[in-house]
Amino acid sequence: MLKMDYEEVLKAVFPLLDGVDLASCMAVSKQWRDIARDDYFWKCVCAKRWPSICKRPNPPTLTFYKLYQTFYKRQNRRTLLPPRMSFDDLEFFIDIWTEGRLIFSEVVPGPVLQAGIKIPPPGICDMLRFHLEGPEYKMTLPVEPRFTVPLAQTVSVSVLVERKDSNRVACIINKSMFDYIDRTAYRALAFDYLDFSPDYPFISGIRAWISLLFMDDGNDGVIDVFGVEMDFCDAANSKDEVLWLLDMLDWK
Repeated sequence: MLKMDYEEVLKAVFPLLDGVDLASCMAVSKQWRDIARDDYFWKCVCAKRWPSICKRPNPPTLTFYKLYQTFYKRQNRRTLLPPRMSFDDLEFFIDIWTEGRLIFSEVVPGPVLQAGIKIPPPGICDMLRFHLEGPEYKMTLPVEPRFTVPLAQTVSVSVLVERKDSNRVACIINKSMFDYIDRTAYRALAFDYLDFSPDYPFISGIRAWISLLFMDDGNDGVIDVFGVEMDFCDAANSKDEVLWLLDMLDWK
């Protein structure tokens, strides 16, 4: 009688679990595994993730357990081949305007952008410091001399990149506005969608982000910019991934 009650409790709980937890229950004991392998429980799991597929009387695979195993498991990341370019081959042209007035214009060698801001300046907020010192891949450039921007003014940015090995140029950002200011992280953000070569017709919707890194100068209406950051976090989170992404741009 106690055994029956124990099994009934499991059968009442298992339909409420997600796939990861249900799979973990199968590792507890042979009895739990035998109960958890009931395909009804896996149909409940699949119904939460793919409701329409459970409207059919039978699963498209042999069992709902097999369906979950096939499509829910995390795919292993493939190892990238070495990029066909390096930051040594690249130069970035960064221009920033406020109300049509050019306030920053630099030709930045690839290695300089890759090296980034080694030591954050004193006085920046803790959240921005943690971001700059964090392990996430990012490309940053110290702004020297620093400049200030009134928050009431429109600020825009353009970024081109040149391949020195072939003298070709691609557009990364085309006069985009810094239309979002994160006052907690002290970053003003702009983005643009990348234009890819016709050789890659199925790649689209990937953004290039650029941020103005600033600190509080005591004036609520002005930001004091000390750096620029660029990333492609939609699709590229390492040096090699960024280089492959740049390689696929529509170079002219």
